[in-house]
Order: sequence, then C-alpha cells, then structure tokens
Amino acid sequence: MQRKSLKSHSKYLREQVSHLDISENDLVSLVENFGKTAFQARNLHNAAKLYSKMLAEDDCSVILTLAGSLFSAGLKKIVYQMVENNMVDVIVSTGALMVDQDFFEALGFNHYIGTPNVDDEDLRKNHVDRIYDTFISEDDLRLCDETVSKIADSLEPRPYSSREFLLHMGRYLEKHARNRESVVLSAYRKGVPVFVPAFSDCSAGFGLVLHQWKNVRKHVSIDSAKDFLELTKIKIKAKDTGLLMVGGGVPKNFAQDVVVAAEVIGRPVPMHKYAIQITVADERDGGLSGSTLKEAHSWGKVDTGSTQMVFSEATLAFPLIAGYAYQMGTWKNRKPKEYNKFLE
Repeated sequence: MQRKSLKSHSKYLREQVSHLDISENDLVSLVENFGKTAFQARNLHNAAKLYSKMLAEDDCSVILTLAGSLFSAGLKKIVYQMVENNMVDVIVSTGALMVDQDFFEALGFNHYIGTPNVDDEDLRKNHVDRIYDTFISEDDLRLCDETVSKIADSLEPRPYSSREFLLHMGRYLEKHARNRESVVLSAYRKGVPVFVPAFSDCSAGFGLVLHQWKNVRKHVSIDSAKDFLELTKIKIKAKDTGLLMVGGGVPKNFAQDVVVAAEVIGRPVPMHKYAIQITVADERDGGLSGSTLKEAHSWGKVDTGSTQMVFSEATLAFPLIAGYAYQMGTWKNRKPKEYNKFLE
C-alpha cells in the first residue's frame, strides 16, 4: 500500500497525538486520596475500586464499551494494555474507534494535535479532517477505506458479524501492521471478541460500500442480528458479567440488552453484576447516553448492588480508573476467556 504525500497539508499535520500509558506514574495513591474528597473525585475512586474488584473475580467476565473519539485523543494504548493483560474479555465499540482510529494507526497513519480555532474551509481544501482539537489526513483515511474494501474482496461472499469481520482485519494486521500497538490486532491474538453494532457508520462502511459496488451479486455484508446473538451467547456462557462503559450510545445499550435477549430466547441469565459508566451526558432529556445505571435496573439489565456513575470527560476519568486497576494488580491471576474460540 503506497502512502500519499502529506506535503499539501504539512502545516496542519505536525505534532502527533501521544497515547497515555497506564503503567507509568503512581496513580494508586492519587485515586485513593480521591476517596476522601467529594463529588466526581469520590465517584471516580469508587469506580476504580469497583473495576479492580471485578478483575479479582476470575469468574466475572468484563465487557468494555467504548463511544466517543477516544483513541484519536490518546487513549488507545490504555485499551491495548487492558487487552494484553487480560483486563477485558469482550469489547463493544463504535466503528470510528476500531477502524478510523485503531486500524488506521495500525496501518502506519497518525492523529495530530490541532485546535478548534482554525479555518475549517482551509482544512477542507487541504484534505484535513478535524475532531475538535485533533487533525487527521483525509487522504490517509481513504487508504484505510480502501484497505477495508480489499479485505472484504478477499473473503467468501456471505453475511458476517462485525466480530467476524474484525477478526479478518486483525489477521490482516498480523501480516501488514506498521504499528503493532493495536487493539484490533491484540484482540485478534488474545481471542477477545470486538463487536461494532453500527459497523457501517465509519471507514468500514465506506470500504464495504466500495466492495459491494464492485461486487453487486455476491458480496460481504454485516449481520447486526448475528452480533446480538453472539454477544447473548457469551452472556449465557459467562453468567456473571461486569460492565465498564466509556461514553454511552449504541455500545452501552447493546451490551446491556443481552440480558433481556437471553430471557427472550428462553435462557434467562443474571443481570450484569457490576456496572460503571463514565459520561458527561445529562439524564434529564431522557437520552440513552445519560441514563443512569439505576434506571437500567428497571429494565432488568443491571443489578443495583455494585454500580457507579462517573460524570466526567473520558480523557480525564478513564486513564485514572484503568490505571488504578492496572497498578493494583488484581488482574494478574486472571486467565484469558478467549470467547472468540467459543464462538467458532
């Protein structure tokens, strides 16, 4: 794959975003001290303790849900480290995170430090896309789209769950990745299922549009109902589960709904035993992203015993919660669940 020249937009794409590392710095004492304060600091402390408790229970499967532009903002390595160290057993994510940001960087491309105080028309003319205060090359994204299309072209034409297709993306990266600190690649190697319920809402969608345009009669498609069924099967097998939800949206609801889905098919399971959500959304408008875990109990999705809402922006709260649990080391005796093998 030949990378296009960046000369036309070099004035914007200069300083790369740096990914945070949860193995660095002493986060334990900081988070412990948060427990003696108030407001969201204390809530964050409670959430960090709760996540560490989840990891200490080997029979509890951890489901991580991700929404928002997290990896472009420097949080990719945290999730990569969580996968590598058996701190997560299932991931449910938006497509932008897994494709436009993680797979994109694994191909050798980057996100760059930018600013919202910029002429967006000039960015457009220079093929630079803006994610609030970060920049990304549109030309590089097109190459990412084309790579997804190339992967689809190589597969047997049939419906796939997003998890199955992401396995093939991981297999592609096994051979071709330029940056191997990739969540998609690590999850492929560790047997961690990655579900993207709205798979077409990202560069994967553009790639699949191109693939289906070229292969009208026989082509790859994504079966979202199969996604739902596969995650429901995992819940039935796992029984005890804990949710760590960063943001809200489709990933949050998808992961919570499997409890109800299991009941619908006649295989009732326990509600999610633990649940943490990091969000800045407000519950008063009735929207999903701000709905509380207490509300989820009314639907029979989340148990009320061990839950914690953290009303904080993810780039602040998530590194502290994940970093605390990592440095506490309760994950060290966990064995990988390898649910991908179970679904084969």
